[in-house]
Amino acid sequence: MRLIFVKVLFICCLGFALSGCETLNGLMSSSSKTTEKPDEYKDWDAKKFYDDAKAAMKKGSYAKAIELYESLESRYPFGEYAAQTQLDIAYAYYKNEDAESALAAADRFIKINPRNPHIDYAYYLKGLINYNRNITFLSRFIPTDATQRDPGSAKEAYAIFSELERRFPQSKYLPDAKQRMIALRNHMAMHEVHIARYYLKRKAYLAAANRAGAVVKDYERTAAVPYALQVMQEAYTKLGMEDLAKDTQRIYTQNYPDGPPVPEHGEATFAQHIWDFIGLDE
Repeated sequence: MRLIFVKVLFICCLGFALSGCETLNGLMSSSSKTTEKPDEYKDWDAKKFYDDAKAAMKKGSYAKAIELYESLESRYPFGEYAAQTQLDIAYAYYKNEDAESALAAADRFIKINPRNPHIDYAYYLKGLINYNRNITFLSRFIPTDATQRDPGSAKEAYAIFSELERRFPQSKYLPDAKQRMIALRNHMAMHEVHIARYYLKRKAYLAAANRAGAVVKDYERTAAVPYALQVMQEAYTKLGMEDLAKDTQRIYTQNYPDGPPVPEHGEATFAQHIWDFIGLDE
């Protein structure tokens, strides 16, 4: 008898609990309906979205522009503004400092629109995104040496600009891309010099000489070459290879009698000298 009573009591409690859940769900549903934002873009056509997004870009309101471009894409995916919107949103992401989304958008544009007349700009934009990827908020104010950091983005940017040059030799974006390629090549070469110097500090003299020698061979005519020759001369001296050390010194003196033509840090500021003395980049 007691068991039957317990079962009846359990069923009653369960019934009350379920009805309470339904009431709570009803309240939550009605609450969400009352707090749901009205669709401010309900009556907008594609042109309105596009014009307002362009206006937001001109004002520097990149987050707002992205919101409008995304709404345009979702509502009019096959309209006359579809291709241009895919390209513009990549630029908007880039200006909003969202590199990953910008690259993804540019890649999507290239994949969907391989014959678009603006396809060269998509490649240029991809290179530009990677070119600026190591410029963080802090590096704009703290005198860090970018050549001592991972050159992955620099190599990627160089590869993309090279592809732009190969595929679109008449592109109007190519002159700027070529100038950036020169800077990137110097960046990658100087990074190799830093690695060679690191080997010198660790007394890995053969590794230092080989790394510096690769700079002279693979990055000729870059500003890093004289610094690589200095590393080679020191490494050969430490290894007791006097003939190679003298040959390296002779080459250095013949080509750079007044020292490296390009200072390692350009017009280094007082803050840069302090930063280098502390050695936080090393």
